[in-house]
Formats: sequence, C-alpha cells, structure tokens
Amino acid sequence: MQTQVRKLKQILEAALLAASRPMSLDDLLELFTEEEGLEKREVRVAIEELGEDYAGRGIELSEVASGYRFQIRAEFAPWVSRLWEERPSRYSRALMETLALIAYRQPVTRAEIEEVRGVSVSSNIVKTLLEREWVRVVGHRDVPGKPALYATTREFLDYFGLKSLDELPTLAELRDLASINRELDLNTAAEAGSENAAAASAAEPPEVSMPAPAEPIGTQRAPGDSESGPADERPDDDHAPPTA
Repeated sequence: MQTQVRKLKQILEAALLAASRPMSLDDLLELFTEEEGLEKREVRVAIEELGEDYAGRGIELSEVASGYRFQIRAEFAPWVSRLWEERPSRYSRALMETLALIAYRQPVTRAEIEEVRGVSVSSNIVKTLLEREWVRVVGHRDVPGKPALYATTREFLDYFGLKSLDELPTLAELRDLASINRELDLNTAAEAGSENAAAASAAEPPEVSMPAPAEPIGTQRAPGDSESGPADERPDDDHAPPTA
C-alpha cells in the first residue's frame, strides 16, 4: 500500500513539474485510466502529502484558483531572479490602480474606474490587462451606451498566487504602491539611496494595491519580456480628464 502511495505521489510530482499551468484534481485524475480505478479522494490525499514533503524546501506545492502548481518560495525570489540578466520593468502606478479597482469593485465599467481615480483610463492599460488575461468583459451596464463591465479572471488569481477573491488583502492591510513595485521587481537588495526613497513613499497616503505575484516553476522570462507588458500607457494619458 505504501509503495502504491509513493508511486502515486511520484507521478503527480512529475506531472506538476512538467505542466506549464496549474492542474486541478480533475486534470490530475485524467492521467490515470479507468482500469487503474483511482478516485479523486486518493489524488487529493496524495497531493496533501506531497505538499508536506516539500515543507521547508526552496519550492512549494501551492493551490491557486486553477489548481495546484510548484512555485518558488517568496523568500528566495531575490536570488532566483538573478537567473535573468534583464530586470523586468515595473508596473505603472496607473495600471496597478486600475487593476486593483477592478479586483475590489468588480464588475465595474471604465467610467466608474475613472470616477474613482479622477483621471481617464488609458486604452493601452485596458488593452494590456485584457491581453494578459487578468481581466475580461463579463457583460454590459444597462445604461445609455451599454459600457462594458470588467472583472478579474482565474489567470489573475493564479498570477498573484490566490485561490479566490476572498484571499485578497483587506483595504486596511494594503500597502503603498511603491512597496508593491519593489516586490514585483523581485529586488529586495539595498540600493544606493533606498532609505531616502522609502522615507518618501512612507510619507504618501496609502493607495489601493495588489499582492506581489508568485513565481511558478518553469516560467523563465524571455529576453525583453517585461512585467509591465508591451502596451503600457503614455505618460500624458494618466493626466487627462475622465472620458465622458
């Protein structure tokens, strides 16, 4: 019996390491034939034991919205990030605010986002969020013009290492955007002048922001692939008045 459980864990471990995406219990169950007579309960137990096996190691078995995946533990990200010579660009303040408002107020229209932020939302920001599949159109508001309603996706939850929207930090727990940008940049090493920068950001009022993303195993960045996406907004877009 122990031999069967050990082999099951090895199969699941191999599949999760080979997969390029999170795998649900149903996905994992499909790896086995009907003749093998495996039940979902057995897969769940094996997954739980596999997660315990990785306790205290450099990687962890994590459950996100789409299923289970191996990912780098957050405390080791500063060293692992050095595998990539080119540092990823930071997310823009406007993009992060827009994403946070969609996450916390969904479903929401572009005009409603602009009303909260007090400035127009760049079309490039919306395009970037849609292309990354972090948000999607879930309907249209029943008002003149039928504006699109935006909501977050499973890909959004997976990227930030969340199982559901209930795991989003409360507004009282949110940190300022400068701190979030430092985490997204996977750079915790002290830099020249960092103390002055930290003091300046601490003086600013807290902003709506997002938790730092998890780094899945096997997701090396290609050269030139920046975290901010290919379609960040132009600097002057964020200072324009809201659209009608």
